[in-house]
Amino acid sequence: MQLRKYILSFFFLSAGIIGHTQVVESYQKLAELGMSTGVAHYFGDLNSNAAVNCPKTTTSLFFTKQFNNYLGIKIAGTYAQLGYADKYNSNYVQQRRNLSFNTDVWELSVMGDFNFYEFYPGLRGNYTFTPYMGLGVGIFSYDPYAYLQGQKYYLRDLGTEGQLANGGKNYSKTAVCFPLCVGIKVNLTRRLNFYTELCYRLTTTDYIDDVSGNYSPDSFNPNAGGNQLITYQLQDRSYETGSRIGIQGRQRGNSSRNDAYVTLQVGLSLNFLSYLCPGFN
Repeated sequence: MQLRKYILSFFFLSAGIIGHTQVVESYQKLAELGMSTGVAHYFGDLNSNAAVNCPKTTTSLFFTKQFNNYLGIKIAGTYAQLGYADKYNSNYVQQRRNLSFNTDVWELSVMGDFNFYEFYPGLRGNYTFTPYMGLGVGIFSYDPYAYLQGQKYYLRDLGTEGQLANGGKNYSKTAVCFPLCVGIKVNLTRRLNFYTELCYRLTTTDYIDDVSGNYSPDSFNPNAGGNQLITYQLQDRSYETGSRIGIQGRQRGNSSRNDAYVTLQVGLSLNFLSYLCPGFN
């Protein structure tokens, strides 16, 4: 009698495990295609205190190839608007400096994604939610600009720190970034997920904001007019808040630390599934 109870118990337990395994392994998530939107923020020479008080818009498209329910590789394209102004800074010296910029950022990145929990879209219980993280590398373009008397000027073309004087070379419009992302993913239906993601990007440039080195007013002749006068006015705008502070060789930015930017996005993604057991729907 006792032996019969053990046999029956073993039978039902085994059936439950097998049934669970069959349900879980009846299909496999092969890939994911998604879109997200949110806010972006810049950190650098104009925002040296890492304040989050000037958010701008961002949007992304991505495709993730899954190797299993934990690991995948993601290819993402991101557009972000970045910008800041010294007037938003709590530091009096930076307020007096009175510089500003905006730029459009176009980024292409490749990242490895890691789910902390098993993620099986369409199943109930603990399989429809997971925190995740990603780490990767990307390339992005940027071209900072500012406004003077209502007119838009691209700052790189002017060489505001004297880069173009005497045939010098300016900084590049492209740079490398290293995205570090954390997020939460929730499965809504077998095909659809909702997620929110925070990504911080270290970069290889200090010129997203067009500020890095020293003032170089001697590189420009304002009496010549044209671009010389415009560059002279844009390289040191402290005259709008008082007397000029931009004397030759004085520090304009902090070249020892590169610029960075962060995005916070929410979005939806579509699952691509492979059914392993015929008839499973």
